Amino acid sequence: MKYILMMSGPKAGIESFVQWPKEALQAHVAFMHTFNKELKDEGVYVAAEGLAFPNEAKIVRAGKDGLPVTDGVFPESKEFLMGYWIVDVEGPEQAYRIAARASVAPGPGGGPLYIPIEVRQVMSSAPKEWQ
Repeated sequence: MKYILMMSGPKAGIESFVQWPKEALQAHVAFMHTFNKELKDEGVYVAAEGLAFPNEAKIVRAGKDGLPVTDGVFPESKEFLMGYWIVDVEGPEQAYRIAARASVAPGPGGGPLYIPIEVRQVMSSAPKEWQ
């Protein structure tokens, strides 16, 4: 089963991230690279990406003519998606264990951040009751 593990954070947390000491940023990025390598070595890695900061995001919808209409950034949001992993595992418990490992990425001072990681199953098709 495939699961997406989404790492989100508050806007203030994302803005303060760039103000971390250089060593803390490097340790955090190194943790993520090592974590991704471990997932690959375990054979559960499908994909992982960090995302650009929220100030670069746009909300897009089709206008009446079908052309894209952008509403700019979405400052009313309290939480922003910062990155994600897609893993292919035996079941939800394994996905939860992987999410817990991602949660302890280091912050300033080297201690774990305990980042909340949202875990959702990736649906390969519509539920049977919808078909």
